[in-house]
Amino acid sequence: MESAHLKLHKNPFYPVTAETYGAYAVLIVAGLILSVGIIGNVSLMCIVCHNYYMRSISNSLLANLALWDFVVVFFCLPLVVFHELTKDWLLGEFSCRIIPYLEVASLGVTTFTLCALCIDRFRAANNVQNYYEMIENWVSTTAKLAVIWIGALLLALPELLIRQLVTEETDPPEVTTPCERCVIRISTDLPDTLYVLGLTYNGARLWWYFGCYFCLPTLFTIFSSLATAHKIRKAERNSVRGSKKQIQLESQMNCAVVALAILYGFCVIPENICNILSTYMAAGIPRRTLEILKLVSQLMLFCKSAVTPVLLFCLCQPFTRCHSRLQSDCRCCLAPSHNAPD
Repeated sequence: MESAHLKLHKNPFYPVTAETYGAYAVLIVAGLILSVGIIGNVSLMCIVCHNYYMRSISNSLLANLALWDFVVVFFCLPLVVFHELTKDWLLGEFSCRIIPYLEVASLGVTTFTLCALCIDRFRAANNVQNYYEMIENWVSTTAKLAVIWIGALLLALPELLIRQLVTEETDPPEVTTPCERCVIRISTDLPDTLYVLGLTYNGARLWWYFGCYFCLPTLFTIFSSLATAHKIRKAERNSVRGSKKQIQLESQMNCAVVALAILYGFCVIPENICNILSTYMAAGIPRRTLEILKLVSQLMLFCKSAVTPVLLFCLCQPFTRCHSRLQSDCRCCLAPSHNAPD
């Protein structure tokens, strides 16, 4: 009877079946996202940290976002891929709870960072003729970043209450180990207060997720960017020769913020679709289809974390220039540059 609990895991790559090609595709895509995400986010953090003239509040916000994106890609992506290939959670119930928590917290960090960037860009456009340059002291910068992190982490805490790891027998049961699934299910062992909190959050999760992590950053970025663009056009009409370069850089940064918001919205849409289908149409959709959609939505979130620094390197001239130097000398940004900070 004990031997029934000593079953072997199924090898996703052998023998070759239709599922094998899917396993290779997941592995290749995950490897690409992991490589780009680690290199891009580390490069972005290095550029901001090692160059005093890149330490504006906007660049500090972007470096903070890069740090969080690095954490999510480096720690969560391998665990998600491992589960997809083996149908087993590497760290058991801990990974079942912590991965959704970190993913939702990542959405919160991105949401609040986009809002903070929009506010800072509006201030910069409003003062562009005075050569706006917000290189703040470390106390002020740390306080702003702490608000973003604490807010995102606290808002994501209910995710830890609504997850459980369940084990299901596979078909045929003697071939592989029982399949472990991480499901939304509130434990009855929780204290009454936490149990009620979990029930309330679970009931409102769909629309809270959609409103806070999709509508808020999207609408806020649209209206703020339009107001900022109006200020930039006004500054262009009244500009003198010395301020034209600064106005151009402010316009680039405003476009970069809009591009980040578009990328974020595009990558979050699959997660919202998955939540809607799971809530209202789960009975009519095969479980495997929902699992594939959930995997795609997770990979899109990881893709957002990997592509964000690439967008900045392509759209922002100071980042592009310093990244080019970084490729030839990892300490290029130690030398002060007298170009505009943004």
